[in-house]
Amino acid sequence: MSTLTIVLLVLVIVAAIAFVALYFLSRKAEKKQLEQQQQLEAMAQNVSMLVIDKKQMRFRDAGFPPVVMESVPKYLRLSKVFVVKAKIGPRVTTLLCQDNVFPLIPVKKEVKATISGIYITAVKGLRGSLEQPQPKKKGLFARFKKEK
Repeated sequence: MSTLTIVLLVLVIVAAIAFVALYFLSRKAEKKQLEQQQQLEAMAQNVSMLVIDKKQMRFRDAGFPPVVMESVPKYLRLSKVFVVKAKIGPRVTTLLCQDNVFPLIPVKKEVKATISGIYITAVKGLRGSLEQPQPKKKGLFARFKKEK
């Protein structure tokens, strides 16, 4: 056999092993995510709250208590998260928000939210429906692209 054939054979075997490993890792991560989602749904509470402010900022700059900061892995402390500062009852609380819920939250208004721990998982308007955010205008080149 030539050296080119041996090199290609080794590359194919390494690629096959990598794909199998990624397949099993993704299945494991999918099961873990499903368990976490079930825990979030089990701990969900409906709360009315006054939204003071909402931002996308780094986790370490969000102002969470030290107990929360210790439980988060170090590599996630630098990532940006959606943070909502809200008044729940007499107390002002900093909460995390899911990315699909964040645009729906109005600032300086009272909403009924479903929270699970420090996560906001759903939002409903307390008085009437929430206004949907306006979609951004398409740029010049984006208009010419075909929509899928």
